[in-house]
Amino acid sequence: MRTPRRTLSALTAGGAALALALTGCSDGGSGGGEGELSGASLTVGSKEFTESHVLAQIAMVALEHAGADITDQTGISGSATVREALETGEIDLYWDYTGTGWVNILGNTTEDLPEDLYGAVVEADAENGIAWLEPAHFENTYRIATTEDFAAEHGLTNMTEAAEFISDHPDESAVCAASEFINRDDGLPGLEEDYGFEFGEVVELDLNLIYTQVGDSCQFGEVFSTDARISSNALAVLDDDANFFVPYAGVVTLRQETLDEYPAIAEILDPISAELTDEVMIELNGKVDNDGEDPRDVAEEWLEDQGFLS
Repeated sequence: MRTPRRTLSALTAGGAALALALTGCSDGGSGGGEGELSGASLTVGSKEFTESHVLAQIAMVALEHAGADITDQTGISGSATVREALETGEIDLYWDYTGTGWVNILGNTTEDLPEDLYGAVVEADAENGIAWLEPAHFENTYRIATTEDFAAEHGLTNMTEAAEFISDHPDESAVCAASEFINRDDGLPGLEEDYGFEFGEVVELDLNLIYTQVGDSCQFGEVFSTDARISSNALAVLDDDANFFVPYAGVVTLRQETLDEYPAIAEILDPISAELTDEVMIELNGKVDNDGEDPRDVAEEWLEDQGFLS
């Protein structure tokens, strides 16, 4: 029998992160100017979580600096929805992840990973008319976390140990997770099957509420590996010792027809992707989630510091 679920997504916890959980907001266009993309009008989208907002703002600022007129369509809820927006032309580009492309978009499983995941995604998605630019040097994969105190008390360092504990202590094994993770094959269902256990309870939450609810509403929680709220909330990430979760390298995706019309998009964004590491993304995400800074301000400051706006 499936574990019971309850929803706390109506909680009104504050913080900048929750304020970003908008759906399909549009701020309208920005002014074009001189540069390789002068005369181009592009709509940039994103998913609803902080990292996707930050990455979208980095792309928008860089493309604007090259002369493009940009429309902000960030904050689209759900991977399937933002992908559909790209395919239908509602948006022109957004950042996605190789693991999401391989499993959720292209319909593969977590067990048939090619050695060159990025190359396989690029080749397969080309048949759909979608281009993937060069991958960034960071990977934002799923992980399960608990509080540092709970992990120390029960000697939990990896998922194998957690699976044994959860099977023996179903009353102390609630997991907080967002709707998408609960229903994705490369999320909760596959994780439980791969490790041979089942959480005692699944508490469905808005993604941005999970980090503060671990240790309160649940003993375990779904987290993103590059999220700065892991450390700021004293969470311990459990090692995926069976290598269930697939690699999720960040990549700009766009329709091939858009890239053919504006090849300068790749020339501008590929060098930027090359500078985005795990450490950089944790720092940038933390400025938004922990320090309350605006994603656009974070993007502009980082691009300036890296010399991309000179």
